[in-house]
Amino acid sequence: MKRLLLVEDEPGLVLTLTDRLSREGYAVETSADGESGLERAASGAFDLILLDVMLPRLNGLDVLRELRRRGNETPVIVLTARGQVVDKVVGLKLGADDYVTKPFEMMELLARIEAKLRRAPAPAHTAGAYRFGAVSIDFRKAEVTKDGQPLELAAREFQLLRYFIEHRGATLTREELLNEVWGYNSMPSTRTVDVHVAWLRQKLEPVPKHPQYILTVHGLGYKFAG
Repeated sequence: MKRLLLVEDEPGLVLTLTDRLSREGYAVETSADGESGLERAASGAFDLILLDVMLPRLNGLDVLRELRRRGNETPVIVLTARGQVVDKVVGLKLGADDYVTKPFEMMELLARIEAKLRRAPAPAHTAGAYRFGAVSIDFRKAEVTKDGQPLELAAREFQLLRYFIEHRGATLTREELLNEVWGYNSMPSTRTVDVHVAWLRQKLEPVPKHPQYILTVHGLGYKFAG
């Protein structure tokens, strides 16, 4: 499931967009001002950001400028009011991927979102941090916490978790995981993958016997749904 961040301060528009995008199969998180939007965008792992220009506390263009300065390359669609030509131009120069003028047709916005997601490279969210459920991961420090408490992962467990997150939503075969995590020259069996997945579930899942995040795709492999 693709994750979208909507940074918008108009409650009615937030409600309308969240409802429609959710029905289209997207996981939507929202922020109502620029400061919280920047923090959420920088710390979360999103596939696309919908960013209003006119925001309280920090305007959308400043949010975009700071995101790009930090090296965050998540696709951004800027939402501008009618006639704000300068904002469109500045937004594109700052690194926006597209813009939509309010009021807009929902079908147009959905088409632009789909187009950007198709063109976007595989997300390299592990450049910084990632969160799912009660688990937080700092990839720079190679630290994992659960409910705020440090969690010890072996190096291979951490590498496997990282690969799952980088390819979340995709069904990964045991053979692919062996090749990409253990290496082509390594000779473990597919059972090795199953064992490491079981260890990760014991440490990360709320109920390991009924996993919510590392799911088994019967006859194929596994899928990360965080």
